[in-house]
Amino acid sequence: MAGPPTIPFTPHGPEVTRVGLGGEGVLRTFGRESEARVVIQEALSLGVTYFDTAPAYSGSQGYLGSIWAEQPEARKAVFHTSKSAGRTYAEAMQDLERTLETLRTDTLDLWQIHDVRTPDDVRRIEAEDGALKAFVRAREEGTVGRIGVTGHHDPEVLETCVRRWPLDSVLLPSNPAETVLGGFLDRVVLEAEDRGMAVIGMKCLGGGQYVQPESGVSVDRLLRYALHATGAHLIIVGCSSPAEVRSLVQAAQRGPLQEDDRIELERLFTPRASMLAFYRGGRM
Repeated sequence: MAGPPTIPFTPHGPEVTRVGLGGEGVLRTFGRESEARVVIQEALSLGVTYFDTAPAYSGSQGYLGSIWAEQPEARKAVFHTSKSAGRTYAEAMQDLERTLETLRTDTLDLWQIHDVRTPDDVRRIEAEDGALKAFVRAREEGTVGRIGVTGHHDPEVLETCVRRWPLDSVLLPSNPAETVLGGFLDRVVLEAEDRGMAVIGMKCLGGGQYVQPESGVSVDRLLRYALHATGAHLIIVGCSSPAEVRSLVQAAQRGPLQEDDRIELERLFTPRASMLAFYRGGRM
């Protein structure tokens, strides 16, 4: 199978695949090393170069680190991200130190301020002793190549972060429910694009809840929608098997949906969009 298509990460950034392996799925577990390693190896063998994780994702960082320890050249060939949900400078720096140790790497290609939900989060991160200073310092010192923010709770809060902080990327939900509801895929995406930031899509399958084969809502349709109808430059998806990794890559290779198919998909989500976007008030 040919590899997935690529895109520059930011206008002058390195090439990355338009689909990345997320830290959910089997990676967000403990004690399932053999299953997690098979999924990671499948992504590598298919040419995926974008790998996402976070301290909050159970054993995800450890699973990835065990691969990079054995295959340091593979680590050098991928664009590796992680996150910190620490709101103070000290908490974020402690997260970064532990992340690098667990991933068996000296640097991150992207480090993201994780799951910003409320105006109070923003105030704490921006404070004199806040996490934003840790992120900026890590980028200035070269420990991380780029910095970003993630959020799925409140588009107004995420838009504030994108507008005010010196970021390189934003990670946000990308699916038909979000198109119907508005906020993330219009205001936040436009704000990010105006600043030359990379837009990364998540929640493309709604944690698997959006997939309804009896209604024609397939994994393939949802992934192609996220890639081509939401403004996302690339998407990340958690996978639980090699077959799911292959489905992700194949969706990227197939290109956009037909216009009538896109419209029909949005129509199917319209009656219950606010209910379907459960993560707007849910967990990370």
